[in-house]
Amino acid sequence: MKSIIVTSALPYANGEIHLGHIASTYLPADIFVRYCRLNSYNTIFTCATDDFGTPILIKAEKEHKSPKDYVAHWYNQDKEDFERLGISFDIFDQTSSKENIEFVRYVFNRLYNNNYIYEKDVIQFYCEYDKKFLPDRYVIGTCPYCGANDQYSDICEQCSRIPEQILDPKCAICGNTPVNRVSKHYFFKLSAFSSRLKEWLNTNKNLQSDIKNYVLRWIEDGLKDWDITRDISWGVPIPLNEEQVLYGWFDNHLCYISATLKYLNNKVDDPKLFWNNSIIYHFIGKDIIYHHYLFLPAIRMGIEEEYKLPDFIPTRGHLMLAKQKISKSRNWYISLKDFLDVYPPDYLRFYIASIVSYSQEDLNFDWDEFASKINNELIANIGNFINRALTFASKKFNGIVPEYTDLDSLDRAIIDEINKIGDEVGSLIFSNEIDKGLRRILSFSNTLNQYFQAKEPWSDQLKAKNCIYISINAVRSLAVLLSPYIPFSSSNICKQLNIDEIDRWNPSELLIRPNHKLGVIKPLFKKIENDEIEKQKKRLG
Repeated sequence: MKSIIVTSALPYANGEIHLGHIASTYLPADIFVRYCRLNSYNTIFTCATDDFGTPILIKAEKEHKSPKDYVAHWYNQDKEDFERLGISFDIFDQTSSKENIEFVRYVFNRLYNNNYIYEKDVIQFYCEYDKKFLPDRYVIGTCPYCGANDQYSDICEQCSRIPEQILDPKCAICGNTPVNRVSKHYFFKLSAFSSRLKEWLNTNKNLQSDIKNYVLRWIEDGLKDWDITRDISWGVPIPLNEEQVLYGWFDNHLCYISATLKYLNNKVDDPKLFWNNSIIYHFIGKDIIYHHYLFLPAIRMGIEEEYKLPDFIPTRGHLMLAKQKISKSRNWYISLKDFLDVYPPDYLRFYIASIVSYSQEDLNFDWDEFASKINNELIANIGNFINRALTFASKKFNGIVPEYTDLDSLDRAIIDEINKIGDEVGSLIFSNEIDKGLRRILSFSNTLNQYFQAKEPWSDQLKAKNCIYISINAVRSLAVLLSPYIPFSSSNICKQLNIDEIDRWNPSELLIRPNHKLGVIKPLFKKIENDEIEKQKKRLG
């Protein structure tokens, strides 16, 4: 049996999950995972909150909370929001777990003993007003690469580069200009891995070619060693100096491994062997390409004790809101919680899946487009066929699937469509082309509507038998096809069909036999009204 490990980029435990997170990372991963499970692949879906780092410490300080209590609150909120949307993690852990802290310190010691970590004095920003060193997001300024203003010192949100030295620095707390002070830091020799990283990138044919070329150019420009020390109190204590902590990007991606091993403990004989024998996917957004294509593999290479590198790193662009980049730190976003308080989770899953491509291309959340896709595609296409077929069977055949007779050319044509739809959609999902997979389902459903209309089952009771028998089986096909995309609705379809929950990818089989009794039939979806959308535009962005 094929084993697959899927991870999603870890959400910072410093605020709400927003729709941008869902579009780039969590929903594509969940659709992929659900499909793999239906195919009986031994699939592990891993995630965790990213609990350490300066953003969390800043927020905790502003709210007069301890960092531990602060991240505990957001861990619980994130977990609840993901569950409401149907994101089906096998384990949702925390980077502050004892297992991850132990694993991170182990990795640090291995790298240090292998001479990939060294110590040197650095000039560190220090705020004389707040009496503290200012790493990462304690400092804002101008990006030296693209000139964008008001950027954090650890990453530019405009060009996604990591500034070696931010320009015109200001303290993010008080706004004063910091001074320079000397601090002793540890550095990871990223530059020592240029050749090995190039070899890995060039030999891994599963990575997106445009991103791979982008990263190769970074390597050609020369990789800089990474300062992995932070002069703050909240983080993984450095084994050689417990008064300092490790940079969050040193420890967070290691949680992919530690959380997966934690989940597998007592489930398999050798969790590490399971990791190394699996096909590994890291789902991310394009803003963290540098970390996942360079920093992450270099650390795994450096410990020289094999933890397999990812086979795939599905990378997607940003979701824009009103054509502006979503930014939680700048309070420009729609929170997942607020959205789900208004609309069913499957409405969001359907809409996002229909627009998110397997590329770095940015997308735009548009309220009118959202309503249009739900009303015209999910309801008027898919919902229309399902409701027509089930309602007709309920009214004209007392909810009993009829016996079929001699098949005509229309019947045979639609059975041919059913026979091939499973492989076609499945291949697209497994290739991470989830938007194309959904479009193929919509095309299939449109064909079913045309078939039902052409057969005119209301005009001849005898001819109606073939149409209803095939249509009821086609409804089951849709329940299977839609299960990775809109699982709550798929479950509802199964209840109306009076069959068990979908547990196999078998949409091309006609498994509902004559004389089967259907369940209670009612509309699956509710239309979104224009005045409601106008209200949400004003309320949620």
